[in-house]
Amino acid sequence: MNKKIVDKLSYDVLGAAIEVHKSVGPGLLEGVYHDCMKHELCLRGLRFLTEFVVPVNYKGLTVSTELRCDLFVEELLVVELKAVSSFVPMHQAQLLTYMKLLNAPKGLLLNFNAANIFRDGQRTLVNDLYRSLPDD
Repeated sequence: MNKKIVDKLSYDVLGAAIEVHKSVGPGLLEGVYHDCMKHELCLRGLRFLTEFVVPVNYKGLTVSTELRCDLFVEELLVVELKAVSSFVPMHQAQLLTYMKLLNAPKGLLLNFNAANIFRDGQRTLVNDLYRSLPDD
């Protein structure tokens, strides 16, 4: 794994989100975008897990949580979907939490309620795992 692979994957997933947004537009419920994204990722041949409980392990104890990851693509990229008026700090904290617990180097926060998902409706987050990856 290297930064180039992770960056290409996030580019592909963002492209899928743009396609969904272009096709159905803003103003729908998050669940609609979730279903559309799952279909678009399948069409693009990307593997992903969806709506699974994110485990929290503490000194050998699995802590029961209600943390559910929207999409975990190719076991590298966490994708959190929103349909809100604007991002709030909690959305970023949620994505960073999933990235940490899933040992993922990068995450995408996507807001389908934005007029332009590329310009206003996405945030890309990286962590120390990403920063430690080789460039090529």
